[in-house]
Amino acid sequence: MTEKAVIYTSATCPVCGMAKDLLNSMDIEYKEIKVDINPVSTVRLIAKTGKFTVPQTIINGTVISGFNPDKVIEAAHG
Repeated sequence: MTEKAVIYTSATCPVCGMAKDLLNSMDIEYKEIKVDINPVSTVRLIAKTGKFTVPQTIINGTVISGFNPDKVIEAAHG
């Protein structure tokens, strides 16, 4: 794995699994933050992204909401 990213997820989010699978398939190293088990991380998510939806992926400073392969590729290689 070469890139570093942060992904905010919750256990009840099926799209979060898709986003993590995409990062894994692209060999992007990531830190997963589960907002449903850590209330402080929810506050940090809102502060960083202005949103309370998951998944939120941050790659090289670019915030990607939801499942968006094109933006992930652009952020990882841009």
